[in-house]
Amino acid sequence: MKEPKLFEKAIDWAKKKGFSNIKANTEDYETPVKFARDGEEDQPFIPDITATRLGSKNYVEIALKTDDTARRVSKWKLLSTLAAMKSGKLFLLAPKGHKAFTVDLIKKHHINATVESI
Repeated sequence: MKEPKLFEKAIDWAKKKGFSNIKANTEDYETPVKFARDGEEDQPFIPDITATRLGSKNYVEIALKTDDTARRVSKWKLLSTLAAMKSGKLFLLAPKGHKAFTVDLIKKHHINATVESI
């Protein structure tokens, strides 16, 4: 589970960027829709934050370093594809010390996402 302070920063970022209908995988917010593969219903992908802007659905992930890069890449590819289908974007918010890891991962795996520092 990610720290509540990171969610606060990410939600503040989304509000400042003009997003509305914000849902977040944290207390005090409605939880975003879960996505699961057949046979893996016990390990669904839950976006950190979903929000709309100008009628498009956007996904916001707090990008932290991890050893489980395969699962992270799968989640980001899924969210990037879903965002594109809904005329939106995937935003990866990287706290200090995590941006280079995030940029390297999206370049290596050709993930269409915008990386922002928080």
